[in-house]
Amino acid sequence: MSLLKKLFGGGEKSGGTAEVVGEPAEHKGFTIRATPFPQDGQYQTCGIISKEIDGATKEHKFIRADRFPSADLAAEQAIRKGRQIVDEQGETIFN
Repeated sequence: MSLLKKLFGGGEKSGGTAEVVGEPAEHKGFTIRATPFPQDGQYQTCGIISKEIDGATKEHKFIRADRFPSADLAAEQAIRKGRQIVDEQGETIFN
């Protein structure tokens, strides 16, 4: 499997659907869902930021290099990172 497929979630998961860990968080009108995935014996920080704009739901997937020993710890970090992305970029993440 290529490095790019690993980084962007291709290949290992069937069906292409990310598994949400924990409860989604609302932040400034955005919804942040943590979707950590197993990688080399740990869990990679990953999440999806979404918002309804003009009647359509827009999504932005993010992956960070941070890894944790449990999915719950990676999910907590994904929510923090998602809030940071929203604070820094707002709706421009969908461009």
